[in-house]
Amino acid sequence: MKNALIILAGGKGNRFSQKTPKQFYNSKNGNFLNTFLNNLDTKHIDIIIICIENKFINKYLDSDILKKKIKILFSKPGKTRQESSYNSLKKIEKFKIKNVLIHDAARPICSNKLINKIYFSLKKKDNAIPYIESSDRQITIKNHIEKKVINIQTPQGFNYNLIYKLHNKYKKYNFKDDASLLQKFGHKINLIKGENTNIKITYQEDLVFLKHFKKIIFKSGIGYDIHRFDNKTKKGLKLCGVRIPFSKLIGHSDADVGYHAICDSIFGALSMRDIGYYFPNTNKIWKNKPSSTFVTFCKKKLDEKGYYIVNLDINFITEKPKISKYVNKMKKNISKILKIPSKNISIKATTNEKISFIGKGEGIAAESIIQISNEKIN
Repeated sequence: MKNALIILAGGKGNRFSQKTPKQFYNSKNGNFLNTFLNNLDTKHIDIIIICIENKFINKYLDSDILKKKIKILFSKPGKTRQESSYNSLKKIEKFKIKNVLIHDAARPICSNKLINKIYFSLKKKDNAIPYIESSDRQITIKNHIEKKVINIQTPQGFNYNLIYKLHNKYKKYNFKDDASLLQKFGHKINLIKGENTNIKITYQEDLVFLKHFKKIIFKSGIGYDIHRFDNKTKKGLKLCGVRIPFSKLIGHSDADVGYHAICDSIFGALSMRDIGYYFPNTNKIWKNKPSSTFVTFCKKKLDEKGYYIVNLDINFITEKPKISKYVNKMKKNISKILKIPSKNISIKATTNEKISFIGKGEGIAAESIIQISNEKIN
């Protein structure tokens, strides 16, 4: 069974006061339709149906979108929104569709988080309708009684067979959205929390909201470091800033393999050079320097480039010492320097199965994998 996404892009947008339909209005991120499609995560979607006039497909739709590794179909807009939805649902009748999301192209900054939330909700319910509460006080004009108002959003999720059956049943009506068909039928609506940022662009003045919108970018980086033990010592080991009663590691700085691996993973995610480029072991200034200095430098670079850490995964490869009882202290140190919650940090350890000099207990290696984003996720 497949999941489908319908995007209604056939409206005239008369209230937008432009000759060009609003869904094709060019903002700094491209027109509304392309903005949504370019930011769309299709991991839960098998088929996309765009309800659009044929003459607008090549004129306004990015050619790269048509090259995406996902089936894209086009349906004919109707005279009403409901008719456009029906045409789109009918277009995929021959496919084995389980769930379908129906979205308005006039909401270009709907997040993937909300889309995934709707699909997840459809695993348990036969519909999922996002809403937000109105922040304004609402009263009825006739008797001045205050009432609670919620605003319904799209995309709206449905079991395909259910919503298609209702469209067939109520063809003569003209509802403002697809959830209204459920209400007409007396079917219970499953409301889920929407997003205040999921704005519908209706008037020219609504464009101000797009100025604050930016494409969310994720980047990843890998870091690795390795050092030998100084067998002449029995103390001085530092891992992620935590002092451990064990032989120290040999290095120009304090040889903290954990911090060094973290630094290189951050540099990699930011497309920068490696730690040796910024802190060369030929420079005396870095002699015996605490590696927390290097991590602080990395945090500064993240801030300068406008990136936030989503999660950080560190793995130590060593036969000894056992580090499990020091993990929480390490997380605390990392959290303090990088300004991220400890819950977003993972620290693990494994042995090298007695293989190589690490397997013989002569050193420690550390690897770090990091994900960063230009939007604060947590």
